[in-house]
Amino acid sequence: MNRIILGDNMNVLPTLPDSFARLIYIDPPFNTGKKQKRDRFKAIADEIKGKRTGFGGKSYRTESVESGSYGDSYDDFLGFLMPRIEASLHSLTADGSLFVHLDWREAHHVKVALDELLGRDRFMNEIIWAYDYGGRSKSKWSAKHDTILWYTMNPDEYVFNFDEMDRIPYMAPGLVTKEKAARGKTPTDVWWHTIVPTNGKEKTGYPTQKPLGVLNRIIKVHTSEGDCVLDFFAGSGTTGEAAASNGREFVLIDDNPEAVEVMKTRLGKFIPTIEDDANRKALADNEGRTVKHSR
Repeated sequence: MNRIILGDNMNVLPTLPDSFARLIYIDPPFNTGKKQKRDRFKAIADEIKGKRTGFGGKSYRTESVESGSYGDSYDDFLGFLMPRIEASLHSLTADGSLFVHLDWREAHHVKVALDELLGRDRFMNEIIWAYDYGGRSKSKWSAKHDTILWYTMNPDEYVFNFDEMDRIPYMAPGLVTKEKAARGKTPTDVWWHTIVPTNGKEKTGYPTQKPLGVLNRIIKVHTSEGDCVLDFFAGSGTTGEAAASNGREFVLIDDNPEAVEVMKTRLGKFIPTIEDDANRKALADNEGRTVKHSR
């Protein structure tokens, strides 16, 4: 089932099988009005030109490494995003969930549009992912959170594996029993989690990469082993890695060849092939019956 598809999601989504995904998570462009790009550097041992000293007293120099990028500016963001969400809904199971990851620029507009598309009764949570990294504004309160909107296809029947939640430390452990303090508490709708560390093993160099910890939490709680997760703004492939590492399958779509190259490197051991616009419909048609009824 695991697939990485290179193509415009508006063209790909209608070709996917019905009711194959228990979860859709998307992290669409945030409409920042900028080109998203993040510079990376690598260290090279160099006793002559090296300006940094590392382990064992060896000298190193740094070189810039080309990283992925994409445009992030839309005159009509809702006109871009909402038809794609609507085109994806046929892929969700009857008890499936939709997670839409946004920031302060568009979250309120998308919330209203999703209420109109799905119905307010299907809205379950507004999750705030809070982090503490980067510069501070001197003219306003610095924006240090993203918003994740959770909707269910059926508000009376959906997957919520409470026991799969990762527990977090109590802020005042002295106010609870030792047993509770040792076990930790379950998260609320405000999630404190660092961004992907600049020099961490997780880092792919792709801009706006989201941390595995956030996706692990969503996938473990809102799917079961063997389920499939769909992400049609897949970027660096964090959704795919979180799904595969937790015993789930994934379908990832992105129209940026640089993103697909990153995902191919990151997830190559989990996928049989990389699809593109030329062959995706044939593959979907050939596999659709099997995938559709695999549950």
